[in-house]
Amino acid sequence: MTFIIHGATGAQGAPVAAALLQAGHSVTAAVRNPQTYQQGPAVAIDLSDAAALADAYTGVDGVFVHLPLGSPGQQLELARTIIAAVDEARPARVVFSTSGYDLGDGEDSPHGVLMRGLLDTGVSTAIIAPRLYLENLLLPPVIAAAREHGVLPYPIRADYRVSWSSHLDVADVAAQLFDRVDITGTIAVGARPGLLGDDLAAGFAAYLGHPVRFESQTPDAFGDSLIPIFGADAMTPVIDSYRARSTQQDDVIDASRSAQTLLGRHPRSVEAWLRDTNA
Repeated sequence: MTFIIHGATGAQGAPVAAALLQAGHSVTAAVRNPQTYQQGPAVAIDLSDAAALADAYTGVDGVFVHLPLGSPGQQLELARTIIAAVDEARPARVVFSTSGYDLGDGEDSPHGVLMRGLLDTGVSTAIIAPRLYLENLLLPPVIAAAREHGVLPYPIRADYRVSWSSHLDVADVAAQLFDRVDITGTIAVGARPGLLGDDLAAGFAAYLGHPVRFESQTPDAFGDSLIPIFGADAMTPVIDSYRARSTQQDDVIDASRSAQTLLGRHPRSVEAWLRDTNA
């Protein structure tokens, strides 16, 4: 079977490509610079070019796609281009990761627009819906504090449960969904029951071999630590999202649409994820 994997050199696409290759499938990387992909064939892709996307999608068994970082306006444009290409090319299967973004109900949510547009094409589509990524805990200010000071800082309340998952978990689910074409619609990926900050710290302590305690940060303090790395423009929506989380009770996936229920697939523990990523 042949699959097109968007961002096959990036944090989300690379583990999906690796999982499919390990399962014996043929993978073509859809990337900006084909020379950056060394594991097989690659095609240069411009997500704003619907005709080029349709050419790449034609005749393949599956496409894995997620929206790259950008402004909401940029993401909406790309979402509509991808929908048009899928509708024209009619690949056998599309697996779309929401990357943890809100799907919304209107035309102002790029990820929601892409989800609904893909479903409207009638092409077999599965939507992977993670919540927070464990990879966020590898951000330099976070992992350094855990290693050097035994403190895991993060901008959520101590009593706020989250269905954390990793890019590796999403990749496992994506690879399985390409085989399980009977499953369509949204598949939630993440820990059940949700993990508290203390649970995260316990996983880090087990992996690092020294005590680690969780420390709840304010969203602004978290943003201040990352603005020098990513810039204020990139961090502003992130800070806003964590401010919104501070008003919520929790962020735990529904069991009925979970990967655990639909696929029998459970996410890694925090300690196992740290081992698998050689953090």
